[in-house]
Amino acid sequence: MFRAVFRQHAAGVAVITATGDEGPVGFTATSVGSVAAEPPLLSFGAGTGSSSWPTLARAEYVGVHILGEHQQELAATFARKGADRFGGTSWRPGPHGVPLLDGVLAWLVCRVAARIPAGDHRLVLAEAVALDPTSPGRPLLYHQGGFNALRH
Repeated sequence: MFRAVFRQHAAGVAVITATGDEGPVGFTATSVGSVAAEPPLLSFGAGTGSSSWPTLARAEYVGVHILGEHQQELAATFARKGADRFGGTSWRPGPHGVPLLDGVLAWLVCRVAARIPAGDHRLVLAEAVALDPTSPGRPLLYHQGGFNALRH
């Protein structure tokens, strides 16, 4: 029932990235939110059972990428279990070695401030240390279990 309620809530789609000893990791997130403007803090949820969690649990910095409506396949790739997420994805190393995805609406590189236990997830609080909000386009949304475009 809880999931059914939140299927009614439209959310923006982001990809979280980090780098570790095994290379870059990433996952699709619909739980990204602004927490404070001063200092610039955001939050997102990360499942402790995900393949990205061991790297994310140790990462000092993460990338947060706001996806555009044209990036449904990118969102699906980073959501798919067992996918080679970076193999066919255009990206580059960014500040602090964080993987930055090309072609996104906006990106932030954030220093992880806290990882707070929350059920089978961790609520990650992170402070933006570098960002680029300037790409044109409309956001990708997640609603009713699928990716959607914003309509006016």
